[in-house]
Amino acid sequence: MTTDPRNAGPAGPGHPVLIVGAGPVGATLALELARHGVRSTVVETSTTVSAHPKMDFINGRSMELLRRLGVTEEIRRRGVGPDEPFTFLWTAEPDRPPVSVWEYPSVAGLRRRHDGVDDGSAPLEPYQRLQGSLLEDVLRGRLRRHPLVDLREGWTLRDLADHGSFVSAVLHDEATGTERMLRAGYLVGCDGGGSTVRRQAGIATGQSGPGTRHCDVYFRSGDPALVRHGAFFLTIAAGGVTLVNRDGGATWTGTFVLPDDEPEPADPLAVVKRQLGFDFAVEEVLNVAYWHGRLAVAESYRAGRVFLAGDAAHQFYPTGGHGANTGLGDACDLGWKLAAVLNGWGGDRLLDSYEAERRPVALFNREMCANLLAVWTRFPRLAAIGASRPQLAAYLGKESFQIDNIGIHFGYRYRDSPVVCHEDGPEPDWQWQAITPTTWPGGRPPSVRLDDGDALFDRLGTGLTLVDLSRENRGKALAEQARRRGLPIALLPVDSPGIRAVWERDLVLLRPDQHVAWRGDEAPDPAVWDGVLDRISGA
Repeated sequence: MTTDPRNAGPAGPGHPVLIVGAGPVGATLALELARHGVRSTVVETSTTVSAHPKMDFINGRSMELLRRLGVTEEIRRRGVGPDEPFTFLWTAEPDRPPVSVWEYPSVAGLRRRHDGVDDGSAPLEPYQRLQGSLLEDVLRGRLRRHPLVDLREGWTLRDLADHGSFVSAVLHDEATGTERMLRAGYLVGCDGGGSTVRRQAGIATGQSGPGTRHCDVYFRSGDPALVRHGAFFLTIAAGGVTLVNRDGGATWTGTFVLPDDEPEPADPLAVVKRQLGFDFAVEEVLNVAYWHGRLAVAESYRAGRVFLAGDAAHQFYPTGGHGANTGLGDACDLGWKLAAVLNGWGGDRLLDSYEAERRPVALFNREMCANLLAVWTRFPRLAAIGASRPQLAAYLGKESFQIDNIGIHFGYRYRDSPVVCHEDGPEPDWQWQAITPTTWPGGRPPSVRLDDGDALFDRLGTGLTLVDLSRENRGKALAEQARRRGLPIALLPVDSPGIRAVWERDLVLLRPDQHVAWRGDEAPDPAVWDGVLDRISGA
């Protein structure tokens, strides 16, 4: 059998979707497809999850999306405890108190803050701290057990070709040492910042500013010297190292910048200690990793039947936790759209909307990452040039708003999406530190509780959902018309004046990813409603 994908022949695809990469984004995409009854094949070079913890923060919006996939309970069980602090310590001298302390509530603290709040300004799920390797383990375990997912660990993509009606891929099977050809309807690259898929598809990336080289030291230590100033999530030291508590206990990561012209240090842990400014006992060095940080977004998210998601589409620094969370949003957006097309009710325009919706989010998050990164890099520079403690404290105190950024996570709206029924008039306000409750088309609707205490989000269907707050069943005929067209739509009548006030309209049509596709107070006539359905399905 030939291994040249250009000679794959006229046969059609044997696999609906081929996903390259079984990290959190690729695994979430496979689970999203399976939620809609679509099979996928996932190939992953590694046969075990990463030895390095990688990311450590799942924001509240990502947790809401993962809740739809039934994995949030396991994620919270394996993550840090709900009372663990989300505190940033900025230190200049190890024997003196921190120059500044940034405090944000723990998960339990956020739950207390939002207890009884039902005006749509609270998230359904708060954030969760969890090592990326553990998230990968949770999600990959689900893939292994799911009947609609064919997970092939130890397989590596070598080459691909788009034939117009299908994609062919050459895959190397490490176990047998052989190469095999696989045909798929669509191929999605979730294979990280050095994406083979992106390179093979010929998609360029646009980088903002220079990149930097970093070293991570992952270690175990119970030395109380590390918590001399109290428990914390992050310590940013003026000496140039960031110390992260990974589990609320005795595992840590020390990260420092390594100039490009310097060799890898013989003892990276010694560098961490020197830049922190004090010595401490270490029981075990678990791993040392080198990585390049950069701010880059792919020029395109699609080339024919080939798509990019996660780090293959955008690369950020860890500051702000935007990288993995942006990728999880990519997976949920692309997943339901691919499923809609494969299940016969979505048009190709729906697939075009993936880039139109997700790339602007990545570009915005890139700038938000740069915003916090500037503080991260400026602090040691200010200390090095002799800025006084009062100056440092004042500067950092003014910037502390950055970690209370719930609006970034929940407030993105697909303003230019071709599959959303947009409205004239001024767009609702956007807030940095709060969720703006609105059903403005393209955005996430307010999370509220029904009279029986259940979350409204938990009553939404797997496909489209028409929420009918009219008390007159105005949505019934609309749902029936959509079903006659083959669209999977659930009708959810809600009799609650309080929810109606928060949701702003009598009829609100939601997509599978919980974003508002259309809203109105009156049921449109059949011809107009057909136009709405055409638009949201990409017909």
